[in-house]
Amino acid sequence: MHHFGAADFAEMSDLAKSLREKLGQLATVTPPSMMAEQASADGTRKWLLDVGSMNGVETVFIPDGTRGTLCVSSQVGCALECTFCSTGRQGFNRNLSVAEIIGQLWWANHAMGRDPKGERIITNVVMMGMGEPLANYTNVVTALNIMLDDNAYGLSRRRVTVSTSGLVPAMDRLREDCPVALAVSLHAPNDKLRDVLVPINRKYPLAELMAACLRYLEKAPRDFVTFEYVMLDGINDQPEHARQLIELVRDVPCKFNLIPFNPFPDSGYRCSRGDAMRRFRDMLMQAGHIVTIRKTRGDDIDAACGQLAGQVQDKTRRVMRRMEVSH
Repeated sequence: MHHFGAADFAEMSDLAKSLREKLGQLATVTPPSMMAEQASADGTRKWLLDVGSMNGVETVFIPDGTRGTLCVSSQVGCALECTFCSTGRQGFNRNLSVAEIIGQLWWANHAMGRDPKGERIITNVVMMGMGEPLANYTNVVTALNIMLDDNAYGLSRRRVTVSTSGLVPAMDRLREDCPVALAVSLHAPNDKLRDVLVPINRKYPLAELMAACLRYLEKAPRDFVTFEYVMLDGINDQPEHARQLIELVRDVPCKFNLIPFNPFPDSGYRCSRGDAMRRFRDMLMQAGHIVTIRKTRGDDIDAACGQLAGQVQDKTRRVMRRMEVSH
């Protein structure tokens, strides 16, 4: 099923016929169905996959030289309401099941025409699609273990990354249950600003988050945390913000991934200017940190970071409340 993309037990000709018949009586292999597909000029591909009840989640494949990264969703929408994220604007419907999470990897391998005896096309998986992975903890960890299992996808812990906005108790659980590479959506160097940009910070402020990062590194497959930092013009990109950030992470082994803000309708934000991003990067590098400015990929098909919206029947009525406030 996972190595060869089989979706029918009858296709599994290397199993005894009696076993195939028994499996057919006990279970079904039901891959997700595709609602829409888009291809970017830069090779990025995005699929909208049907998860029922008029809901769809987006999965993105990003090629980069010999590396192929799949960005996987964990929820239909997101409940955390980060103000710069299109997914957060869509409201929240539900958690994805294990099958719906791993089905995105199954589907992408199938769509990319993977040859199980040849080179792996998808070399890395990042849980950075729609939703907060650690808010769907049990299903995400089960899916991670399937990704890592040699009898399934056989990915290295170093090549599977979970991104979180900072759910501290779940970070501690992940450290014990399934330590993979960790990325933290930081986006602000102080609590006052992060409370606005990433509201979960009001529950788990930066001091607690940094302590959790240090605990996680005790068992992580990589010896650093990746801090993701979306660059917002005039909001979090000034020299004083860089200085505060350097002080914040002083004791945490880390790398920085600066992300140019990818606009979406009525976001209220603009992307930092190129000179501001370079100045910010240089200040961090002069303090001894490894810093990259993420290349914007797939923005012509709304597949870039922060742009995934999918199709969400909002159970939180957040969209309706926002419309009432705006009118």
